[in-house]
Amino acid sequence: MEKLIELVTVRAKVLSDATGAISEIPVILTSDGPFLPLVDYILWRQHDRSLSWMRKVVHDVALLLRYIKANACLPVDSESLFHSFIQRLYSGTVGPDGSDPSGLYWKPENHRVIGNILTRLTDFSCWLADRQGGNVLNPLRSASTYDEMVAIAASMARKDRAFLGHIRRSISPAQAEASRSTLARRSPKVSVSDDAVAFPEKHFEDLLLRGFRLVRGSGHDPLQSRLNIRDCLITLLMHGAGFRLSECFHLWVNDVKSNPLDPSSAQVRIHHPSLGEAPDDWLDERGRPIKCNRAAYLAGKFAMKPRNELMNTSYAGWKDPNLDGNYYMEAYWFQPELGKLFLLLWKTYLNELIHLPRVHPYAFVVHKNGTAGDMYSIDNYKQAHQRAISRIGLIPSKASGTTPHAHRHAYGRRLMRSGVSPQVKQRALHHKSIASQAIYTAPSATDVSNALNAATHTLDLLAAEGRHVEPAFDLKKLLAYGFEDVDPDGLLSGPNPKLR
Repeated sequence: MEKLIELVTVRAKVLSDATGAISEIPVILTSDGPFLPLVDYILWRQHDRSLSWMRKVVHDVALLLRYIKANACLPVDSESLFHSFIQRLYSGTVGPDGSDPSGLYWKPENHRVIGNILTRLTDFSCWLADRQGGNVLNPLRSASTYDEMVAIAASMARKDRAFLGHIRRSISPAQAEASRSTLARRSPKVSVSDDAVAFPEKHFEDLLLRGFRLVRGSGHDPLQSRLNIRDCLITLLMHGAGFRLSECFHLWVNDVKSNPLDPSSAQVRIHHPSLGEAPDDWLDERGRPIKCNRAAYLAGKFAMKPRNELMNTSYAGWKDPNLDGNYYMEAYWFQPELGKLFLLLWKTYLNELIHLPRVHPYAFVVHKNGTAGDMYSIDNYKQAHQRAISRIGLIPSKASGTTPHAHRHAYGRRLMRSGVSPQVKQRALHHKSIASQAIYTAPSATDVSNALNAATHTLDLLAAEGRHVEPAFDLKKLLAYGFEDVDPDGLLSGPNPKLR
């Protein structure tokens, strides 16, 4: 490591056995060649980890290697150096006088980011020590009583929230008594419930009809001549059905049909990138449809990988959502009129699509000459969405609720205000845990203010009637509501506590 002069992250194709299969992974290239321990680690975990995880691990290891190089002259052991590395992520490396002799010039990092970096580097270090020997950068030590209680409580919470949690094994006392030498700082709890998170509903129609309007189009032209139908469809999938942006880019042309229960509305099913059921238009030598999943279909018919495994601009992530049927997510339109609008625009879009050359099954493509028919990228849509936001006089920013992801938040807020049950919201948002919907459905600052104003009005009416309500410190009433954050499972609080 002392010989490291420069670190560059590159995309590499690795042949790891005698087959023709090639693994395309990110690697760290040093002056001495690839950093092979990390290459081995990523190859070991590539079947159960995403490309996003690989990139994060490479980024974390590169940070650590740069820090080690900058401090190579210090006579300290690896554990102390790693501990100091984490501390510098919290504090930054610049001194009070604005100088940094190491040349790193790091700014203080976000607490949550540092916690994730610490976890990934600890896992990498343990894996490396198990297989190649050497010291673990972040070894186990005896935990304090407080750390032990936190570990047990966290294990119980994970078990209680997990699917089939009743058969999940809790941590042993020996595990609870052990703790890592370097721990992440505990971050404050932040309630993400701002109105700015969700896209403002009053501007949605304007965004579709004016924001995504083509420059050359006029109000009297056909729909496809005055609107960018493709970008309108992607936006509708997020705003009307609550899909994540990356999930929209896994849609295939045959994934959209008329809803059998309401032919005027669209039935949209976004399938798992690799495990989803493939169309029946890939035939064997006898002319019979080949039954396979989408990974096999893409490889056999198009010599392609699923989009969540690509390492180019066509990459689209997959966040492992809760699936509805045979490895797919159903679109639950809310309001139903948005599903009808989607089908209307979809039929128009197919008339455009049929004239474009495609060597893939994905629905959303580039329309420009030269690259027409190529897979449409997430970055290109983000730029189009940003231009559309500016076109209707809004500021494109997360703080204004005008980013693409804000449409999913708007969908969640609509569900919350409609009063549907948490189970329905969980199914509609495709969450594995019912607790995951909190960030999308928590009351906004405006909702809280309106509720408190209404409560104040109620108290004023009681006072006007001469009724005075004395505070009642009844323990059962006191614990009935308001403790969802500290006791989400209602073990000690709520109308019907589980523990007496």
